[in-house]
Amino acid sequence: MQNFSSIKISKLAEEDRPREKLLLKGKTSLSDAELIAILIGSGTPEMSAVDLSRIILQSIDHDLSKLSRLSIQDLKKFKGIGEAKAISIVAALELGRRRKDSEPVKKPRITCSKDIYDLMKSELYDEPVEHFYLVLLSRSNQVIKKVHISRGGTAGTVVDSKLIFKSALEYLAQSLILVHNHPSGNLKPSHQDIKLTERLIKAGKELDLPILDHVIFADDGYFSFADEGLI
Repeated sequence: MQNFSSIKISKLAEEDRPREKLLLKGKTSLSDAELIAILIGSGTPEMSAVDLSRIILQSIDHDLSKLSRLSIQDLKKFKGIGEAKAISIVAALELGRRRKDSEPVKKPRITCSKDIYDLMKSELYDEPVEHFYLVLLSRSNQVIKKVHISRGGTAGTVVDSKLIFKSALEYLAQSLILVHNHPSGNLKPSHQDIKLTERLIKAGKELDLPILDHVIFADDGYFSFADEGLI
């Protein structure tokens, strides 16, 4: 069997060139017509798959958005495009559309305590009981993930430090922010809040996972340990 790397593209039959070109030079080297030719596989006795693809593209002014709006019946009007080939084109374009729809939204970057408060509103606003969250950050302070650590009652929640650092290590976080809410609206940290923060800061230093802030959330405001010089 001949090795693909030893084949010159110019020596290949035209209808086979796009596949080999993709193998030799990569997907970005192919034209739109060549990519469509790979989808349809073959042309007609009179023209190659590439030529047939060029005719399709010419009919829609080389506008791929117009191509995506063609139905299977529209595509079958082109000589050489049967139902199976039309389905391949429609399916490929639908995958492209879904891929675009699923592209990740740019992750927010934390620059101050207000950013943290705004970030957590969707989770903590109007909550009748206490919740404790961990915000995992990248080296550039972009949010990697919000992790729900525990749920408690109206007066407190139990926090397991092992879960906090397990999550941080699992997601390769570079730093952490602690967040919990006070359903009562009282923004003053409790003695337990202060002691917990001190304990977690100490553990974080040993693991090279600095805790940048601990924010107490209430519907009408927040308290930041960092802003108050407690971290």
